[in-house]
Amino acid sequence: MRVCVCVCVRACVRACVRACVRACVCVCIECDLPIDFSLSSSLSLSSRLWVVPLARVGLPSPSWLPLDCRFSSSSPPPSPSPVSFTTSLSTRLFICTTIPPEHKPLRNKRNRIFSEDATGYGPIFEEEPLDVVYMEDSPDARISMNCRARSNPPAMYRWRRDNWEIKLMEQPDEHYSLVGGNLVITNPRQKKHAGNYICVAKNIYGTVISKEAKVKFGFMDEFPQEDREPVIAKEGQGAVLLCVPPKSWPAEVTYRWIFNEFPVFLQTDRRRFVSQRTGNLYISRVEAQDAGNYSCFVSSPVIGKSVFSKFIPLIPTPSDEGEWAETINNTQVDLGSEHTMRCVASGKPFPFIRWYKDGYMFGKGELKFSSITFDDSGMYQCLAENYYGIKYANAELRVIACAPTFELNPVKKQLLGARNGRVVIECRPRAAPRPRFTWTKGKELLYNNSRISLMYDGSLEILNATKNDEGVYTCLAENDRGKANSSGTLTITEATELTVLPEDTMAKVGEEVILDCGATYDPMLDIAFVWAVDYRLIDFEAEWQHYERVVDEDEGNGYLRILNVQVWHEGRYTCTAQTVVDNATAYADLKIVGVPGPPGVLRVEEIRDSSIKLAWSKGGDHNSPILYYTIQTRHFWALNEDDWRVATTSPAFLDGNAEMADVTDLFPWMEYQFRVIATNQYGAGEASIPSIKIKTWDASPVVSPTDVAGYGGRDGEIFITWKPVEPWYFSGKKFGYIVAFKPHDAYDWWYETISDPETRRYVHRDPYFVPTEEDFQVREFQVKIKSFNVKGDGPYSPTTVVFSPSRSPVPSEQPTDVYARPVSSHEASVWWLPVVKYWRKYDDTEPGANRIFVPATENQTRLENMLPDAHYLIEVRAYNGAGFGPPSEHCEMFTRRPMWRYVSWTGQWLYVWWDHIAYDWFGDISFPLYYKVMFRKTGYIYGKVYITGWHFMDFPMPQVGDYELMVRGRYEGGDGPVRKIRIKGKAPLPPPPNFPLSLFGLMVSGCFGGRFKVWVL
Repeated sequence: MRVCVCVCVRACVRACVRACVRACVCVCIECDLPIDFSLSSSLSLSSRLWVVPLARVGLPSPSWLPLDCRFSSSSPPPSPSPVSFTTSLSTRLFICTTIPPEHKPLRNKRNRIFSEDATGYGPIFEEEPLDVVYMEDSPDARISMNCRARSNPPAMYRWRRDNWEIKLMEQPDEHYSLVGGNLVITNPRQKKHAGNYICVAKNIYGTVISKEAKVKFGFMDEFPQEDREPVIAKEGQGAVLLCVPPKSWPAEVTYRWIFNEFPVFLQTDRRRFVSQRTGNLYISRVEAQDAGNYSCFVSSPVIGKSVFSKFIPLIPTPSDEGEWAETINNTQVDLGSEHTMRCVASGKPFPFIRWYKDGYMFGKGELKFSSITFDDSGMYQCLAENYYGIKYANAELRVIACAPTFELNPVKKQLLGARNGRVVIECRPRAAPRPRFTWTKGKELLYNNSRISLMYDGSLEILNATKNDEGVYTCLAENDRGKANSSGTLTITEATELTVLPEDTMAKVGEEVILDCGATYDPMLDIAFVWAVDYRLIDFEAEWQHYERVVDEDEGNGYLRILNVQVWHEGRYTCTAQTVVDNATAYADLKIVGVPGPPGVLRVEEIRDSSIKLAWSKGGDHNSPILYYTIQTRHFWALNEDDWRVATTSPAFLDGNAEMADVTDLFPWMEYQFRVIATNQYGAGEASIPSIKIKTWDASPVVSPTDVAGYGGRDGEIFITWKPVEPWYFSGKKFGYIVAFKPHDAYDWWYETISDPETRRYVHRDPYFVPTEEDFQVREFQVKIKSFNVKGDGPYSPTTVVFSPSRSPVPSEQPTDVYARPVSSHEASVWWLPVVKYWRKYDDTEPGANRIFVPATENQTRLENMLPDAHYLIEVRAYNGAGFGPPSEHCEMFTRRPMWRYVSWTGQWLYVWWDHIAYDWFGDISFPLYYKVMFRKTGYIYGKVYITGWHFMDFPMPQVGDYELMVRGRYEGGDGPVRKIRIKGKAPLPPPPNFPLSLFGLMVSGCFGGRFKVWVL
């Protein structure tokens, strides 16, 4: 019987039902409107329609309500004949279906199945088969497709391939076997076993079929073994390394390139690109560092296989054409001066330099002019030439001549000089050729002596200036084209002298340091105090958090205050008292006593399977001797970038003089990084920069699986379970397990190889073994498991005894003393729980109950995700591989009321507040440390998260769209349950100021013209 499920309203009911050939199931929202159900007249069936109202919260248990509707088997009329009914029941859900004639009366068997006292139910899939792509050369040589259904009584399983049933019992096949509900295909063949598979689960209540799963066969060929030709490329040019991948299916593969050795993979960047369509490696600009051997690495994530090509050498060659290292530019030169023109180029072979002037050959190498003339003006070309090409450089040389002039740069009118200081008066007229300079003071002509010097560039220098040097100074410049002069007045001021000098200081981290600085200066001038550290000027505006300059001009003081001094503030501090005339400077050294600085660059000098040799250089001790070093490691499986752990070293204690150590107890075949931290009496310093990533050598595994257990199933099945080995214990490639087991007192062990390291169980079925009443020893099996990789096998786990089911396969006794109590509005605690089921009284049926599986070694658990302020029934059952035992007596309980929330809003802001709620875990009551609040748009995964210690917050009122507000408490044991409300944009919402919204909200639904909407607030 096929069932069509529809969400119906009046506009679509007729079309919906007409689409169902033999039956129709319509889930409708009652609107007190007539609803027409029409069925094609070609249906030759006389039956009865059944209307099933599904109870809402607080309504009685579901019941069956018959409604007569008969269908004619006569010839089809021009239009379908409708069967109508109208009901005014309150809003409910209805199922309308046709019952075949053979099931029309409610027989005794049906009454027993659907009576209110029945505890059985039909199959419900818990695990369905998935699509499988099998690699033809797989070492496992089998395909396993999982299928598991929950039902009471237990379901029987069958499988279909391409809509043909696989008859495992009637026509045994060496390839197919059924383990529980799982279909195992041994030594699969593509022509025989590829196709679409469906699992069918059936018991006395009915039959369900799983979703379709496809079995496909994949492959990946190997790369050819011929050597690949080297790729030669010039530096600065592009290059392409061809991958030429082998044939494979599925075609979804990823490409990477190995550089020199495995597993060093090339990191792509803006210069290097790997095409995921062809696998080719593109290098836009070849550099010398690209030299090496490259191998194309092809991986198929679907079949889990990888292959790589032979290495391709890449040989960069230097660029042959010359490149300019120094060239010429347009230049203006004074008449009669010296001038040099130079061109320098690089290349192989070394370029030859030639010169052209105004298109004619002019010279070679370097051009020098001792006394330039007007004839030397013109356009000059420099040519760099070798076997591979020519490069050109052009420039104009212009010769100028003019009489001296001070129009653009006259002598300063007011000149200042400090007593006993050095005074320089500049004289720089514009003149060509170079003029002769003469200086006068008043009418006195000046000559060179011990205190006065006439410099080559025309400037006048006066040493040890005194008041007598005050006066008017005139500079006279003259050449063959004319002469000119310019004058300025010199005034001598008092010299600036430091009276208070900064002193050397030593301070601890966090203290405040003051460096004094005071000076005397001429009162007619302004003074400024400039501070520098290690000859770097201090920017007081940018570094205000630590540096403060305090200036008292009346007293002539300008000291420096350093707040919250840190180790990086150490250095030489210079105070400069500066006026426009002169300056005075003094310095002092500041030393900071604190934790050490980071050690120098780390070097991994030796790599072994479980240890490495690490070397480092000593960092700054910050004026306190280093007591010891600590080495930390971070491996590939670290939870985050800050997951560093203290390493075991040899020697165990690394004193302050150590610069090398062996890091031991490392995992083989694991990627590691290392860093070093120095410690002195003030604490541990900053860690060094992490070392480069290295990988230890592989080795045989030393860890075996734990928690080995098992149980027997039906038909001679033995289920062996274990806890998989953590990835960091793999120690090498191709990691797997070897499961060994044997019957009690038998001599030979049976072995099974598991190649998947994530596998948690193995199911063995012996078709020739059937337990009898006389043979009790065969019900006991000994099991042990070991791990292996390419380097060898690891140790076996301790031997575990596994028992298969006895004559009564399921547990026969029910658990007793079941006790439950609420913890919060969403959780409850239950004692003694091998298997727990819980459901809401009146609302849910037992087949829809939630289940929790608990190991037999535990006698308590926690039930989560329960509804607040709800009535629950709880039962406990024992179970083994053969099924469930009888249930315990029902334990009733009520969950607590939810934490109420209140929402109000104005035109601009949304205000939210809630009540504090305690968290109870087996008697330990704790209150939240703080709350996490997320405000996000409905349908989005991410939103803004706020953390608050209060129980209220306000947000900008959303203008349009729907939003979600979630609140959860943070307790000492972790995050508590989340509370969520939905908020619509403010335009259509005018609620009361304080409207309480419950934890899970209110379901509002209604009928509309062609569809309906549901809002959860």
